[in-house]
Amino acid sequence: MSARAAALLLVLLLALGGGALLLQRQGHLERPAAAAALGHPLLKNFAAADIAAISIREPGGAITLERKAEQWAIAERGGFPADVDKVRELVLKAIELKVGQSEPIGEQDRARLKLDDSGTQLEFRGADGKALARLIIGAKFFKREPENPGRAIGDGRFVMLPDDTKMVYVVADPLTLTSTKSADWIIRTGFAAEKVKAMAVLLAGGERWKIERPGDNASWKLSPIRAGEKLDVIRANSASYSLNSVELADVAAPGAQAADTGLDKPTAAIVAVTFDGLTYTVKLGKAAGDNAYASVAVAGEAKASGADAAERGKKLAERLPRERALAAHTLLIAKSKFEDILKKRAELLEKKAAGK
Repeated sequence: MSARAAALLLVLLLALGGGALLLQRQGHLERPAAAAALGHPLLKNFAAADIAAISIREPGGAITLERKAEQWAIAERGGFPADVDKVRELVLKAIELKVGQSEPIGEQDRARLKLDDSGTQLEFRGADGKALARLIIGAKFFKREPENPGRAIGDGRFVMLPDDTKMVYVVADPLTLTSTKSADWIIRTGFAAEKVKAMAVLLAGGERWKIERPGDNASWKLSPIRAGEKLDVIRANSASYSLNSVELADVAAPGAQAADTGLDKPTAAIVAVTFDGLTYTVKLGKAAGDNAYASVAVAGEAKASGADAAERGKKLAERLPRERALAAHTLLIAKSKFEDILKKRAELLEKKAAGK
């Protein structure tokens, strides 16, 4: 490390560590007039209400969040809904960024602090497409060097304004929300096949089974059932409840080929019919790490019944448009969610005691 770089890091460390100490030495470069003062906002003339899009770019990844009425959507995922709370948090953090310290910086140090093309480019745009504010986000800042810098969150970040590449700033926020992974931005709420009346499962290879019941509190029956067989009610309940609340792990990019996801030849097809009059058809494709590619389609019209029919009908009416919209996307769902469903027929039966 050069003497210049070492001096820079020392100054920034002292500032973020609690002191507003500036290194004074003979011949030290004067701070440019445009440099922001300690504790002042880094991004100026910047209002949340003016933002129509947020662009996050880094080598090998990009995400664009676009405001659609009162909602936000991910452009690179076919307009899939983004988590509004996370978008709001990112905007507020950006507006509230304060200068922890600022120092002149040279080209060599820009590369070392990832304030060049290797850094993260954050841009907020207005409805006219013009940039409202831009920021280059570089390396993590640590008050004390951690054992594993790669995994440590950091005490802040080195940042730079694109219009002033000769000045580096430190902010006391690690800016962990500036991710380009769609999994970090999607609304994870998937679908909920509640009050299942019947569930049919077709596994790759042709094996199939079906469980059904005449009422919400009635016993499950396996179809077809053979002489001497008895359905394990606990396993049947576990299978039916698996689709009661399904969260999403991620959403595939538009144009994903069925052959690549395995949805052209599904490993399993699940059809769940509910007492509310809805039919959920779920197909599972290839594995992708801990997840599996999946598609879901919801058919039928909700017909809630029972003592809480009015309240339940209202909840169904609120969530069904979102659930039906999932059919336009290739989803990624944790494989563990289907462990109790993807069983062979024999595994659903009660085990006979030895000798009987």
